[in-house]
Amino acid sequence: MKSKERPYVRRSQKDYSMPFKLSVVQEYEETDISYSALSRKYRIQGSDTIRQWVIKYGSTDVIYKTSYPMNKPKDLKIVELEAQIETLKRKNNRLEHELENRDHKAAILDILIDIAEKEYKIKIRKKLLPRAADRYKEVEGLSLTQICVLLGINRQFYYRRKWSERKNKQKAEKVIQVVHQLRRDMPRLGGRKLYHLLYDNLRELGVGRDKLFTILRANQLLVTPKRSHKRTTNSFHRFKKHKNLIENIELVAPEQVWVSDITYVSSAKHHYYLALITDAYSKKIVGYDLSESLSTKGSLRALRMANKSRIYTEMELIHHSDRGIQYCSDSYQKQLKKYRIKCSMTESYDPYANAVAERVNGILKDEFSISEYNLSLKDMQRLIKDTIHIYNEKRPHASCGYNTPDFMHRQNKIKIKTYKKSKQIMLLGLNILFLKRY
Repeated sequence: MKSKERPYVRRSQKDYSMPFKLSVVQEYEETDISYSALSRKYRIQGSDTIRQWVIKYGSTDVIYKTSYPMNKPKDLKIVELEAQIETLKRKNNRLEHELENRDHKAAILDILIDIAEKEYKIKIRKKLLPRAADRYKEVEGLSLTQICVLLGINRQFYYRRKWSERKNKQKAEKVIQVVHQLRRDMPRLGGRKLYHLLYDNLRELGVGRDKLFTILRANQLLVTPKRSHKRTTNSFHRFKKHKNLIENIELVAPEQVWVSDITYVSSAKHHYYLALITDAYSKKIVGYDLSESLSTKGSLRALRMANKSRIYTEMELIHHSDRGIQYCSDSYQKQLKKYRIKCSMTESYDPYANAVAERVNGILKDEFSISEYNLSLKDMQRLIKDTIHIYNEKRPHASCGYNTPDFMHRQNKIKIKTYKKSKQIMLLGLNILFLKRY
């Protein structure tokens, strides 16, 4: 359907404002535009309207104005041209200087990239050129062909790298998804254990250990260990302190040695104490108790739980701990004798003397973040129960060949890794170095 034409409306001089008239007059005087062209441009009615404005408001005599401007004197024209040439020379010199500086800067950046590729073994040009091309295209508005010519690459290389980046991004998203699923139960599980648990998934995706760490690092998913220590051991008491029976012992089976310790669990408003008993061979937590005090009662409840869970009752068992008052007390020693368990204690304040217990404490507090929740005693006990179940049943342990503690506790064929010998060798090496120097 055709639209109706707008009706013709005759305008008078009052319909045009004074600023508008003056601007039209100024444009006529400063350019070579004709009256009719100005009328069409601004839709001014009347063939003589603009001429009347020029006569009335203009600064030139319309009657004597010609269509051809008067030629300037030859000398004046030469002076103006010489001035223009001098201006162009200065501009050209400035542009040449800027271009030279840019060439130097580009050469220095090329050298920096060469050094970085050589020292850090990263192919920066190969990996980042497509991304740099996209960013420069957005900023400068150049075509892809122009950018490829500037960078010395062809379009096929660009599209191959883009396809590879897109494929790697999709692969990384799948890896992050399975990592998040696994970390729902173990929120701070480290990269090596993630690789062990996700080995089959990663193999299907074509992701190796180094690639996994690269993906975790790029997405801020690498965990950093927390450092915190609260002393819970009181060794200054009247009770008997027992000898260390496990200093040179070789761990070959579960329920050969139990290690016991108490760790401090704090939240915003509450403070608790977690007594743990761990099998030194399998690293399984066999007994635990959470209470609001450091009394011997919590340690005794953990001991009763551990004894109740025993499956190798015919074996001789050693209970190893620090010299804390809870373990040296008469009631605790009496319970050990009742269960026919030998007592062993550290003879120094070296944390390596009870390293397994200290390590398990750190795992529960660091990887499972049990100290980050403001919970009542009842809720915290439920959290500790679920956490220890996940630790025993799901979390692989490096010293156990990345098997779970529960799996290790049900067999005695696998030889565990020990770091005691390597520590002794390191100390021996330091002593030899010291003697050679002095």
